[in-house]
Amino acid sequence: MEVVVAKTAGFCFGVKRAIEQVYEQIAEAKNQVYTYGPIIHNEQVVEDFERRGVKIIHTEKELEEICEGTLIIRSHGVGKHIYDLLNKSRITVVDATCPFVKKIHRIVEEQKSTGRRVIIIGDPNHPEVEGIRGWGDETTLVVQDESQIEGLALSPDEKLCIVSQTTFNYNKFQDLVEKFKKRGYDILVLNTICNATQERQVEARRIASEVDAMIVIGGRNSSNTQKLYEICQKECKNTYFIQSLGDFNPECVNSVRSVGITAGASTPNQIIEEVHTNVRAKF
Repeated sequence: MEVVVAKTAGFCFGVKRAIEQVYEQIAEAKNQVYTYGPIIHNEQVVEDFERRGVKIIHTEKELEEICEGTLIIRSHGVGKHIYDLLNKSRITVVDATCPFVKKIHRIVEEQKSTGRRVIIIGDPNHPEVEGIRGWGDETTLVVQDESQIEGLALSPDEKLCIVSQTTFNYNKFQDLVEKFKKRGYDILVLNTICNATQERQVEARRIASEVDAMIVIGGRNSSNTQKLYEICQKECKNTYFIQSLGDFNPECVNSVRSVGITAGASTPNQIIEEVHTNVRAKF
């Protein structure tokens, strides 16, 4: 029996950096440490921070009520108006925004200033996309699927700049870009999908196509993990989405000859290793 673990599974650079910054603040801060939203989309990691005294701020109203302490901006980033709000406060700010997300913020702000309408390819309800949109203006749009393109009220001579959520499905991004190009718009396309995301998706697709069962590990709210699950499910009908070893059902691999394992960018190596060890023990 064979168990294949994706080499790209687990923490990406941006997530690792954000987590390290939180631990540093826990060790060094002399007052309360806050994060603006969950620092990453992983319940186990967030719960560990909470046990260590970190408090999560969910709304702007809560943010305005903080008089002192250290606030850490989540890895997904925030809109410009949040920075403006923080600049008026007396709290210490630590920016843990992923550098690749920060790059998109700069692109959106720059392209907006040149007169191009920015189109963000991604999930409109995801905090990363909400933050990216916060660097645009009232004309900035978010598109998640083909059906939304048909309903866009764009003038034929409009200049567009298309960017992507860092964790979006690369093939789907390309398909949506082609739909825009066929309409004849003046388009500047900037593929802002993180390289680590693309590599993770390519490897997951390959492994899933070669095994009898596939296990995808990650938080339920993790966009990149959900994309991995969708990709693997197309290649392997026996694909299972779990958050931790506690969700793993050994029966799903009892009658197979090979199992593949991958994990989202917010999944700790410890969880991946626990699942790997448990799967091998079943064979």
